[in-house]
Amino acid sequence: MSFLRFLMLVSLAVWIGGITFFAFILAPAAFSVLPSFHIAGMIVGATLVRLHWMGIACGVVFLACSFIVEWANTGRLRVFAVGNVLFYLMLALTCISQFVIIPRMETIRTSVGNIEALVLTNPLRVHFDKLHAASVRLESFVLILGLAVIYLTSRGLTLRSPVRSGSSVEA
Repeated sequence: MSFLRFLMLVSLAVWIGGITFFAFILAPAAFSVLPSFHIAGMIVGATLVRLHWMGIACGVVFLACSFIVEWANTGRLRVFAVGNVLFYLMLALTCISQFVIIPRMETIRTSVGNIEALVLTNPLRVHFDKLHAASVRLESFVLILGLAVIYLTSRGLTLRSPVRSGSSVEA
């Protein structure tokens, strides 16, 4: 079981580490070093897509290991354990960003080319900026949820059911 818990922690570290690197190192560096916001946006956008796929893969690994550990330890599968629920939210938010928000941003980018060439009041620019803000909020939420899951996992609480009255929520 320790190897499975190790895999859980590695999947968390890779996903949350990736988000942290992306948000605090890669994106700011791209926008400050590259010759145009258009080029920086193209690189950051392509990187974000890869980060999301990595997060989805890490989510599958984490949940599979979590379920196996829970089954081995208790003989039950608690799909609504606290850490798992937080992880479902992380995956859901990542999928919304990957499959809803980013494609809409790409549609706008493809139709107009360089977003920064549009005036700030242009409806396409306004819509793009709203989608970008939503993307940033979702990614921030995923980071916060991930930090909570790291905390719970490090304390060994990830697999516990949120129900405290002695009964458990089982699948």
